[in-house]
Amino acid sequence: MNTAKRLRRPPEGGYARGDETRLRIIEAAVELFGEHGFDGASTRDIAAHAGVNAPALQYYFENKEGVYRACVEMLADDAWKTFGPPIEQAQEALRENAGTTALIDAFIRIQEAIADSAFAKANNPGRRLFFAREQAGYEPESATRILSCRIREPLNNTSAALVARISGRAADDPVTLIRTFSLHGQLVIFHVAHRSTLSLLGWKNIDAEKAEQIKSTIRGQTRMLLEQWNREGDEGRTPEVQTTGRGKSRKQP
Repeated sequence: MNTAKRLRRPPEGGYARGDETRLRIIEAAVELFGEHGFDGASTRDIAAHAGVNAPALQYYFENKEGVYRACVEMLADDAWKTFGPPIEQAQEALRENAGTTALIDAFIRIQEAIADSAFAKANNPGRRLFFAREQAGYEPESATRILSCRIREPLNNTSAALVARISGRAADDPVTLIRTFSLHGQLVIFHVAHRSTLSLLGWKNIDAEKAEQIKSTIRGQTRMLLEQWNREGDEGRTPEVQTTGRGKSRKQP
């Protein structure tokens, strides 16, 4: 896939207009790619939906591949604003050998970022469908590479490292990975099965109050499971070496 062309800067006084037009095209493209897929959305339709002519789209992005890549880059930028801070805090806690409670808190902060992202997409059908198609493997593979490198790998690797440290298992242990994915899956279900979950709950949408109810419930479940896995890990260790509250080892008498 071709790299999106750099934004051509308009004449003096036109910077804001140029950026605004480019963003409008990207937002329109996300909506149409989500609704119709990469193959089904035409550049003509994207331009019309954005309120610009077809040459304007080519001016900023050259072709449909360039538009699609720009959409993925923008979505990755937006996602990192949500995921970046809790991931970086968690990585710092791991480097400092923080205690179990701090590690669990770090995991829950990542999980709540996933919730905020999922609920935001739920209220933005275009973005929700865009990600659903990409996750299903129907769209250009370059999108998956970009999102994996910039968002999914840091999120999944950091989450697995937290679960590993808390439970006393290796980060690449299949049990660690299954536990990590299952914990995050508690929230992802509200994104991938949005209509079904709303129907079962008898809700029309997920407003701020309902979102907090979901997050609070899952926060409690996650903390309980992580604490249980930590206890199981301590019980399975040899008597000579146990984990202290600060995450460091000490010998038992």
